[in-house]
This record gives sequence, structure tokens and C-alpha cells, in this order.
Amino acid sequence: MRSEIRFLRRGKVVKLGPVSPTLTLLDYLRLTERATGTKEGCAEGDCGACTVVLRRLRGERLSYEAVNACILFVGQVDGCEVITVEDLAQDGVLHPVQQAMVDQHGSQCGFCTPGFVMSLFALHHRGDPKPVDRQQVNDWIAGNLCRCTGYRPITDAGVASCAEGASDRFSDDEPAARQALAALRDNDDLFVGTKERFFAAPASIPALAKLSILHPDARLVGGATDVALSVTKQLRDIPKLIWLGRVRHLDEIEDRRDAISFGAMVTHAAATPYLAAIDRDLGELMRRFAGNQIRTAGTVGGNIANGSPIGDLPPALIALGATLGLQLGERTRTLPLETFFLDYGKQDRRPGEFVRVVRVPKFGAGEHFRCYKISKRFDSDISAVMGAFKLRVDGKRIAGARIAFGGMAVIPKRARVAEKALIEKHLDKPAEWSDAIAALAEDFQPIDDLRASAAYRLDVARALLRKALTEIGGTATRATRLIGFRETANVGAV
Repeated sequence: MRSEIRFLRRGKVVKLGPVSPTLTLLDYLRLTERATGTKEGCAEGDCGACTVVLRRLRGERLSYEAVNACILFVGQVDGCEVITVEDLAQDGVLHPVQQAMVDQHGSQCGFCTPGFVMSLFALHHRGDPKPVDRQQVNDWIAGNLCRCTGYRPITDAGVASCAEGASDRFSDDEPAARQALAALRDNDDLFVGTKERFFAAPASIPALAKLSILHPDARLVGGATDVALSVTKQLRDIPKLIWLGRVRHLDEIEDRRDAISFGAMVTHAAATPYLAAIDRDLGELMRRFAGNQIRTAGTVGGNIANGSPIGDLPPALIALGATLGLQLGERTRTLPLETFFLDYGKQDRRPGEFVRVVRVPKFGAGEHFRCYKISKRFDSDISAVMGAFKLRVDGKRIAGARIAFGGMAVIPKRARVAEKALIEKHLDKPAEWSDAIAALAEDFQPIDDLRASAAYRLDVARALLRKALTEIGGTATRATRLIGFRETANVGAV
């Protein structure tokens, strides 16, 4: 068992012994290294001012991953190389991304600039030799906010600096980086601290199962993109923290003819192409899932296990009929995802039990799917309402329905009354839909909060159900296609 966190910084191995389990990478960089180029803006992974890049081995592939240092615990960089904005220029010569920001006048007040530079640095090293277009750059920097509204020149800088494959000193020294990172690989469990206060990272599923039983009060984290907020915003102390990022096989994806299985530590970025292959709407949902930094660190299992009523994935996966595999000690069990959520902050997970796998079935004959995310901001925002709809259709007759919403109740929840009202109705007879649309008021009693009013949420849910039925029925008009975009624009005024 190893008792030190190890990572690379500027060609040297950093070894950290006993540290606070919840010491963030941002605090380590700024307070210990005095590397103050990385900024703290929001302390919740929303603005991107704290963006750094982790260079790591994914299998045999060397990847450059932009992450939010403000909500990443320092133990989570074990085995990686940490690259910050101070590392890019060398001998007075700016990195191509930095030079493009200068040439395109991409920096205004400058506070957000280091984060943008690091996000574009990761894009520069995305491993694709093809030039990027403006939409790709905009999608990539959606997790970075410019308070001076200078996005056009920043996008110009991204297009200019990523016009070709990466060519910088980091690409030149990749053989040495591979060797150094490979030397940090081991199969040892990581345990830093004492039995009363620790950061642990087991290396295998049996080790995780054993540690979880020994410490059922420990907090399990995947990407920590949600858990870290309880530290940075609520100032909570988490004395025992178990990170699943070193567990072998927990980040595997199994793509079969009838279903895709995601290990709990599969990141949103890794899951996106598989979900998009199931349905285009799932791909669009994942494109709008937070920002690139969150998708890079956050995990499929974590988005479910945290039990948030406004997580984007659970409603979509519930509508698709996903199941969970959980493990307690050596015992495993499977349950429908929809039954995992019991009440606000409460899930069907026993002390010491952990989510091991999420299984998502593919479509059968006659099945159709739609999902829509409604939020104040189009990019990098939390849903006010998230609706997902799967219908089994025989001709124009609805033979089966699964409808799930997030943001409408204290848990992600199916609309069972509305589902029942749709059975035997017809997609080419909109007059038959009224009972099901009205039934949403029986399924949900939403609340007023800062994201939307209860009345607005119910109106949106009804509109989204009508939109899904119309589109699946094949009679979409410009008006129905715009449903969702109007709500996105208007939600802040309600």
C-alpha cells in the first residue's frame, strides 16, 4: 500500500504525504507552489478561470485533459502530469495558443484568460490533425466564462492556434512524458492519512469493496464535480474520502448488440460517443452537459449516485430503461435505475455499497426517443426542466411509453399517469393527447426556486411532451421545433 500522492510537475515527481483529504488542486497550486496564474473565480467549476491540463496515460494513449482545479482534490491527480499556464511559454517565447490570443486581441481584463488559454491548449492537443471550426471551438470553451464578453476574438484565437495538429515543446517531449508517467503506474492501493482521516484510492474492485465495508461512513467520489462543492461552497469537512479513479476495470465500456454497459468511472466525455450512437438527442444532451472540464472529470456513475433531482443523465436513462449494478462486499445486485432514487438525498444504496455499472439498453423494434434540456443559459448550465420520452409505436398507435423528468420533483421520476394515458392513443391524432398532457399535473407538483417557478415548470413539461409526440409522429413544424428554445430564453424572467 502506498502512502504518498505522486504526480509530475515541470519534469519532476511531486510526492505529497499526509494532506487534508479535501485539499483542492487549486489551493495546492496557489498556496503551496505559489503558481498564481491559475485563478479562483467561482470555486464551483462554472467559470473556468481555474482550468489546468492533466497529461496522463489512458491505456497506451497520451491524453491532454482540461479540468477545473477548484473542484478537483489533489489526490485525484495521482499518476498524472499537471500543466498550468505558467508552463506554456519558454525562454520568453509564447506558446502558439498564447500568441494567437495576443494576435487576435483575445484578452481583456485578463482574469479569465489563463483558463481560456489552458482550455485551448487542450484543444491544441486533441489528437486530431484536422482544423477546427468556430462551432467546435465554441463547444470546447463553453465551460469558460468571459466576464468582459470577449468571445469572438477568443474563438478566433482558438481557430487560428488549432488550425493544424499540435506542434510545440510538449508534443516534442511526449516520449519522455510517456516514460515518466509509465514509471508512476503501479497496482498499489493508495491510502494517505489515518483511519480517522484519509484520502484513499483503491486499485481494484475487491480492495474498494473491502475498504467501503471497513469505512461505510466514507464519501465515495468519481470526478468529485459535485462533492467538491460541499467543500468549496458549504465549507463542509469530509474526513474520509475514497476516490474510485484508480480502480481497475471500473472505467470500462462494453458495447453489445442490445445494450451498452458503462463502468461507474466512465467519464461523460468517454460516454458521449456511445450515447450519441444510441440516439442523436442523447448526443445533443451530452454536448450541453456542463462544460468540457466537467465532462472530462465527471462520471456516469457519479451523476447517478449523487442522487441530484436535476442531474441530466438520470431522466434520460430512466426513460431508456437503464439498470444499475451495485456491489456490497462480494455480493452484487441489479435494480432498475428508476427505483434507485427514493427521496431527496436518499437512494437505495446500503452502507458500504457502491455503484459498479450502468447498463443502457438499445432500441427495439418500433421504439423512438426524444429528450430536451431547458435551462437559463444554453451552455454549461443546470436544468430547470429535463424531459425524456421513449415510445413504442405500432404504426401510429402508441403501444408503450416511458416518460421521465428531472427538475419536476425531489427525485428524477417517471410520469406514470401520463404514460398510462398515452397507451392506445395515436400519433396522428393530436386531439387524443390532451388527457396525457393534462395528467402531468397528477404526476408532478413542482416547486418554485431560483431556476424557475412551479407553474413554468409544469407548462414546459406539457410543451415538451407535446413536442416529443409531434416529432415522433413525424409532423414537426417550425413552431414545434422552436419549443424549448423559447423556454430557454424566457426561463429567467419567470
